[in-house]
Amino acid sequence: MLTLHPSVPPAALRAACLLCLSAAITLPVHAGRLRYAHGNAEGGVTQGAVVGHRGEAGKGVRGHRVVTDGQGNARATSGAAYQGANGGSLRRAGQTTRNADGSMNHASGFDASGAKGSVQSQGSATRDASGNVTQSRSTSGSSASTGNSFTATESYTKGEGVTRSVSCFDAAGAPIACPKGNSNR
Repeated sequence: MLTLHPSVPPAALRAACLLCLSAAITLPVHAGRLRYAHGNAEGGVTQGAVVGHRGEAGKGVRGHRVVTDGQGNARATSGAAYQGANGGSLRRAGQTTRNADGSMNHASGFDASGAKGSVQSQGSATRDASGNVTQSRSTSGSSASTGNSFTATESYTKGEGVTRSVSCFDAAGAPIACPKGNSNR
């Protein structure tokens, strides 16, 4: 299950994605696009796009939205959902906020599943007005054939560097050695 910051994506983008996806589901091989841009009550601009398609390989929809306030603040939101003809699926969403003082926040995540297994990941990054950066990401996945799974976390702090941890488990949940190239660095 995709879990993100409560504001990702906003209700308007979700509604547009659902509308576009429902059209993609009911139409034969087809693609559609909706673009918009207009001034907003905050003195800035709201603009975005939603694109949907359906074909032999599957169906999908993606969209983005950018809102500015005329004061140097901006928020960009994006999302996507795809369903393959073979049953595989992918969902992703993210939001980045930039403030007039130069600070910035980002949150994003995705989940994907298919015949070989599943993977989920979510992360965030911040930059304060002084340029100090922190970042973290958490990822987990499992194999459909073996039931083995992994969890990985990674974080970065400016001036301190990267910290990474990876753990692997068998189908019963007991710790196992991670495959070469996927262990802690």
